[in-house]
Amino acid sequence: MTRRLIGAAVAALTTGALLAGPAVAANADPAPTAPLPARPAPTAPLAATDYHAIVALSNCSGSVVRGPLSTDNDPALVLTNGHCSELGMPGPGVVVTNRTSSRSFSLLNSSGTGTLGTLRASQIEYSTMTDTDVTLYKLRSTYAQLRSQYGVNALNLSTTHPTAGSAISVVSGYWRTTYNCNIDAFAYRLREASWTWKDSIRYTAPCNTIGGTSGSPVIDNASGKVVGVNNTSNENGETCTLDNPCEVDQNGTTTIHPGIGYGQETYLLAQCLTATNDIDLTQASCQLPRP
Repeated sequence: MTRRLIGAAVAALTTGALLAGPAVAANADPAPTAPLPARPAPTAPLAATDYHAIVALSNCSGSVVRGPLSTDNDPALVLTNGHCSELGMPGPGVVVTNRTSSRSFSLLNSSGTGTLGTLRASQIEYSTMTDTDVTLYKLRSTYAQLRSQYGVNALNLSTTHPTAGSAISVVSGYWRTTYNCNIDAFAYRLREASWTWKDSIRYTAPCNTIGGTSGSPVIDNASGKVVGVNNTSNENGETCTLDNPCEVDQNGTTTIHPGIGYGQETYLLAQCLTATNDIDLTQASCQLPRP
């Protein structure tokens, strides 16, 4: 995963168990002590892929998003990864819903050169690392309040499956860096350590994401809508280990793509959101894992 385990958490994983302690203590990205790796030069800037509605967490990236039924008076939502939750990384089969939270987020200005203010969550609306890797926070502020106070409109979640070949941007609030590339293909199953994700987005090589980019929105450049959430890359050429996901096809054949990054589709979230911005897992259209 592009938000790496450090210290005792790594030791615990080698013995087959993840630590269940505080997320920031066990799982946060360490502060950089050397120059950051070189990143691809951004392509021509697009209005849909600046830092508008992008947030930085203490250890990850995220974005303010809304579903197709969201209204201006609904509490706004912040999207990031399941493994970025302050509760720690949920084990396989674990789904967290409606959990009180006071997590804070730094809201970036559109150029990414500064912050507009601090947003605060009221609860974790939904979080899991089963089939997908997502946490959706509900904020204490409504969309109307964000627009009035900061001039910010949320990014829209796409309601349809993304398309191979589409030009995308992965926008990191943590590093204030944008990666531009294309959707290369979709992995039937993506496995990393004890987790398995379904129908994952595989990027082309220019989106060589690093630690701290976890939770960044994957934005379709043509529509400006969020089609995924960045979550991992194969860093060391290993097979199915932590930070080294492998692909498994319908026939059970396992392959790896060293240096290649992945994201998880978010149209499933859009299909589960109600008119009050709640995740309703009982809806017939909702295919997210249930507790």
